[in-house]
Amino acid sequence: MKTVTPVADLPQKLGEAFRAIAAYLEEIGASPPEATYAAYFNMDMNNLEVEMGFLLSETLAGKDDIQAGEIPAGKQLSYIHRGPYSGLEEAYRAMGQWLQENNLTPTGVSYEFYYNSPMEVPESELVTKIVFPLV
Repeated sequence: MKTVTPVADLPQKLGEAFRAIAAYLEEIGASPPEATYAAYFNMDMNNLEVEMGFLLSETLAGKDDIQAGEIPAGKQLSYIHRGPYSGLEEAYRAMGQWLQENNLTPTGVSYEFYYNSPMEVPESELVTKIVFPLV
């Protein structure tokens, strides 16, 4: 599912999308996802362009706003963050610095993969993988 939203509304939009996708997957009897994800196509905090989905091992037909997609393969920089989402900003900063120091260019899209949620584990046990595909 894709949307454009102010960053302040992002948690609500993510929750709505993940619930809708989970209900659809249950409806069609699909295998459980490896993780949920958000893809950020810009960093405009007032008009954040974001795609939300589930990582699945199979390609499924879409329904309404829920569409099948594919995350492109290729070179990437990734970072696994353990702990509260509030620590992600520092991870992004460190990744940006590493990219600069190593003369690498990201494509402009960034991904966050969520392997658990605050509804399942304490914040200190959250696992989030950040990925920057590279040019």
